[in-house]
Amino acid sequence: MKALPQKTILVADDEPNLRRVLAGILRRHGHQVVVASDGQQALGAFDQADINTLITDLRMPRLDGMQLLRQVTTDYPDVPVIILTAFGTVDNAVAAVKLGAFDYLEKPFDQDQIKQVVGKALRTNEMRRRQVRLAGDEAAAGGRFGLVGRSAAMQAVYNVIDKVASTPSSVLITGESGTGKELVAQAIHANSPRAAYPLIKVSCAAVPDNLIESELFGHEQGAFAGAVGSKLGRFELADKGTVLLDEIGKIPREMQVKLLRALQEGAFERVGGAHTVDVDVRVMAATHADLGNAVKSGAFREDLYYRLNVVPIDLPPLRERREDIPDLVCHILEKFCRRLGKNAITLSERAQQALMSYDWPGNIRELENVLEWTTLFCSGTVVQPGDLPETFRNAHPEQAPPQTPSPTNLKQIVRAETERVERNAIMAALEETAGNVTHAAKRLAISRKSLQTKMKELGLRNRDPAPKPRNR
Repeated sequence: MKALPQKTILVADDEPNLRRVLAGILRRHGHQVVVASDGQQALGAFDQADINTLITDLRMPRLDGMQLLRQVTTDYPDVPVIILTAFGTVDNAVAAVKLGAFDYLEKPFDQDQIKQVVGKALRTNEMRRRQVRLAGDEAAAGGRFGLVGRSAAMQAVYNVIDKVASTPSSVLITGESGTGKELVAQAIHANSPRAAYPLIKVSCAAVPDNLIESELFGHEQGAFAGAVGSKLGRFELADKGTVLLDEIGKIPREMQVKLLRALQEGAFERVGGAHTVDVDVRVMAATHADLGNAVKSGAFREDLYYRLNVVPIDLPPLRERREDIPDLVCHILEKFCRRLGKNAITLSERAQQALMSYDWPGNIRELENVLEWTTLFCSGTVVQPGDLPETFRNAHPEQAPPQTPSPTNLKQIVRAETERVERNAIMAALEETAGNVTHAAKRLAISRKSLQTKMKELGLRNRDPAPKPRNR
């Protein structure tokens, strides 16, 4: 049986034999294991080790499993909690899952079951920690919401996302191909009250005209040739969530009136169906086409256009935000080096100038393609113009903006900015919690251990906590 990547797992149970057996299984899979005989001891273990996953029984002395669950999900939100349950108490485990537990294991359990559940929990732990790291990376690059860029144009986009995410309003995202329209839609959904429900994406350009109605609203069995069974449409699948209609300008005109009705009434009929289906869906649309001109030519309904265009977001092409290229290059190169298993690489000043002087008709998507090619074929750690695709090898450096930083300075700037953002965030959290590290970690959505490590790196371990306010 292939071992899982080594992580630290905390096992809390008051039965010594069960602790021993479970710890033995996990160690055979290559993990480090910390054991605790009750909930209070388990909480103390978080101060001694960097815990990646907790497995806990529900019935324990001093602090039971449900109380431990509440404390861990509050203080260590990146740590998934797996509940142990005996036969006949599965309902209690399900209740725990509803309160925030990741999953549960029924006693008796086998190794394959443990491997599957623990493997999913560890992947979730890594994803949660990566999200925290990415948030720091974005902040260092002046970016937010999974987007990168500190230019005035991008700050305006962030401002609109901030204001519109919590509302039910329709959003029309426009911009050239490759500018990141789908990323903006994901950011709005992820920061909305609908984030726990699906974001369903439909490429209107990829669906044949005769199937678009079925794709959006579903169909009943026998509704047309080939409809051998009933099918839910994308709107039903997205109930309480969000639908993104990409390339909305490609939707046939005869379908536009049915889409308009679904937007206005929150209701529709499946193809071949007689019953009205009610849904609660937020709709966002994206297009690189000029829908205003499409309305003038009669290709797009004016009433549908205004229904979709409640909040417009127009993404700037890369050539109009060249100052964001250094940040994007650093972010993308790091991503491809990690994905392709390559050592970290940077751009020489001449290579950076070559990228800065290019007009990027394919925008960020084209930049990603160029940097992936470069990561694959560059033999050194510093990219020279000759390591770039042929288009960039004869670029004229004098056309590049003179303020372009060198790669060394760029790395130093990014590192210093990252440390500044982290330091300010930690100091603010400590001040808000009167120096309580556990509560500060909760505010920062990281584990107490991770916060202590970061405080040590930034020289904040000996910092005097803010004085608690006195009652008068």
